[in-house]
Amino acid sequence: MAKNNMINSETLLAAVDLGSNSFRLEIGRYAGGQIQRVDYIKEAVRQGADLDADRNLKQEAINRGLKCLARFAESLKGIPKEHVRAVATQTLREARNRDEFIKLANKALGYKIEVISGVEEARLIYQGVSRLLPQSDERRLVIDIGGRSTEFILGQQFTAHTTDSLRVGSVAWSLKYFPDGELSEQHFYRAEIAAESFLDAVADVYDRQYWDVAYGASGTIGAIADILVSAGFKEGQITQKGLDWLRNELIRAKYADRVRLAGIKEDRKAVIGGGLSVLMAIFDILKIDTLMVANGALRHGLLYDMVDEAQHDMSDIREASVKLLANRFSVNATQAAHVKETAFYLFDMLASDLDQTEEFSEQRRILGWAAQCHEIGSAISHTESHRHGAYIIDNSELMGFSQSELHRLSLLVLGHHGKLKKLDLAANDTSFIVILACIRLAVILCHSRNKPELKGISLHLHDNSIQFNTTQTWLQNHPQTAYLLEEEVISWQKINWSLMVIISPT
Repeated sequence: MAKNNMINSETLLAAVDLGSNSFRLEIGRYAGGQIQRVDYIKEAVRQGADLDADRNLKQEAINRGLKCLARFAESLKGIPKEHVRAVATQTLREARNRDEFIKLANKALGYKIEVISGVEEARLIYQGVSRLLPQSDERRLVIDIGGRSTEFILGQQFTAHTTDSLRVGSVAWSLKYFPDGELSEQHFYRAEIAAESFLDAVADVYDRQYWDVAYGASGTIGAIADILVSAGFKEGQITQKGLDWLRNELIRAKYADRVRLAGIKEDRKAVIGGGLSVLMAIFDILKIDTLMVANGALRHGLLYDMVDEAQHDMSDIREASVKLLANRFSVNATQAAHVKETAFYLFDMLASDLDQTEEFSEQRRILGWAAQCHEIGSAISHTESHRHGAYIIDNSELMGFSQSELHRLSLLVLGHHGKLKKLDLAANDTSFIVILACIRLAVILCHSRNKPELKGISLHLHDNSIQFNTTQTWLQNHPQTAYLLEEEVISWQKINWSLMVIISPT
């Protein structure tokens, strides 16, 4: 993500969306407050249909994805990495072998790909939709039916207030409820009932009283809108009457490959049954009369997010997410503040020993967030709080965070005390080991749950060793801390890094 790069009308920005049905590349320039399209490529890669019984991405799907990304790489050539954002969504959230694919995909594309959470996907979708709508104070409901998930957002102007992502989508529903592409009355009935059972979980949250206008974004909704316009229905909106007509036409065709409707693209035929059944269930559950068709999508949200990051500090979104999580689990805010302040004090002392690049600032932020929520697992168990806390973070969907960032945060919470071998640390991941050492030492220094005395200590990095420098007098004045430091030295002896306590006489 871009942190400090200036963006002007000559700057090319690019967004890559690895969706369950299609991969998309959008390249644009930011001018006059809008992104002006320079290039757009869409390929139907269909990875969402190629997860095996063990939820591994099949080799054919991996190969299709890599070939597509290699073609995207040609169009991206020369664009700086800070001006390219690539994200993967539900299929790769589910895939057990996603790390294997992402490693190859990063190489094929030439840029880092983030697997984002459902709520982060929803936030970005709202960013894209809201930026391409006229400015208004209306309360908006935004819906995006993807291949394997559907996102719901309540927002106003450019701010998303409520987000949800459900595992129901056009590819998944077509595979499960329309076997061999058969479009029968019975199959539609079963698919709609099944979708409604998922939607019941969020029906109250997105009730009609909470929004003024409903908007539909991207693939499935855009495809249905195109068919309806070609059939003579009003452009820019979808109504119940239109959906009923389309359902009858599909049933009349009997099979997806026999559908002969103007406006439908060939790559959409295989998933139109599932997508339509999900949309009809949404209309029914949320009592929607008219769904307005929005032009914005996830990829536009990525582009505008890069602009916002260049102009503002977007860590505010993540900061708010972490604060909300800590509040939800009744974290002791005073102790968390003590640990955070102490961890920053230690980390900043290492500044001269580290490469102070953009990554340095990002690692400092992650360290702060880890300190803020290192005790969230205590709401479940004090003895295993670090394990519970790590699980909570790994399985939470926090706005602003990619899944890789959340996992890094969870590892810091898991490792803030206890044995280090459980983390399987890589010797060359210096930045992570440094912030891990800072939070562990901060927790030790704050063991009395009071603000610690930091005068008389310093921290240095030397090769694969972290040196904690203090005086004999300081240790004598803090006997419990001295004991805990002795135990900490032993813990570091079990891995390929070491912690040394260097004691001077006074």
